[in-house]
Amino acid sequence: MSGKHDILSAIRKQTLPSAELPDTGQVGIRYEDPAAQFVAVLPAVGGLARRVADVAELKRELAQLDVRRQAKRIYSARPDIEPGNVDLAALSDPKQLNGLDLAVLCGEFGVAENGAVWVRCDDVIHRAVHVAAEHLVLIVPTNQIVHNMHQAYQRLSFDGPSYRLFISGPSKTADIEQSLVIGAQGPRSLCVFVLG
Repeated sequence: MSGKHDILSAIRKQTLPSAELPDTGQVGIRYEDPAAQFVAVLPAVGGLARRVADVAELKRELAQLDVRRQAKRIYSARPDIEPGNVDLAALSDPKQLNGLDLAVLCGEFGVAENGAVWVRCDDVIHRAVHVAAEHLVLIVPTNQIVHNMHQAYQRLSFDGPSYRLFISGPSKTADIEQSLVIGAQGPRSLCVFVLG
């Protein structure tokens, strides 16, 4: 016991000089055009991104997507862009989302570094819509693409109970025999429209 006591006493007697915390204001990679980087990196995580100038172009591009043309059940958080035909308020149980072909939702901001989109689900009645839909379309304003995750974390705020998440590409897993499986536990595809 005295050996252990002697070692701990010696450690307690050591004093280290205080050190200032590093300035993290300039931490993280920066891009000349964050929106262009976001569009370029999203395919690397299995998604698709398209830049559109305005809502009219977004509507035309969305209508051309194969997943949109083949979809029978569609929920849209932006009826001005895609009217959809599923009313979440009419569903008493999130299990009724089974068979939802497409969900069109809004992202608050995107991250150029990794193609992630921050999605606030506070106004969505059944938040399972983000993972229950076979295919997912997110809309993110061009001026809301940040360079890196450091900037993304600085933007996060939790002012009460809520459900928010980062979505980066479609659902995927690579833990089964070291092969990538897309659509394993959620949407089989993700398309992000970078608007503006």
